[in-house]
Amino acid sequence: MAEVIHEAALHRFHVVRPEGEGKLLYREAGPGVLEYWHTEVDPGLRGQGVADQLAQAAFDYARGASLKVIPSCPFVQTWLKRHPAERDLVVAR
Repeated sequence: MAEVIHEAALHRFHVVRPEGEGKLLYREAGPGVLEYWHTEVDPGLRGQGVADQLAQAAFDYARGASLKVIPSCPFVQTWLKRHPAERDLVVAR
């Protein structure tokens, strides 16, 4: 399992391993709301759960900071179907 780093200045959650990188990008979508708009994992890391780790870290951050989330990224939308306990953080655009 890779460590997920939150790089707030770059608006991303990031994983770096020898096989490649993964990132989940976000932007502020209003007061107290983050839009998770893009997830990308290098081919060398795919199939290892890195995208899941990124999504979980992003939702853990939102919950800890009392923020809401707009999941416009297709991966995050799919991830939410498998993690219904996180849906309470979701708001409509």
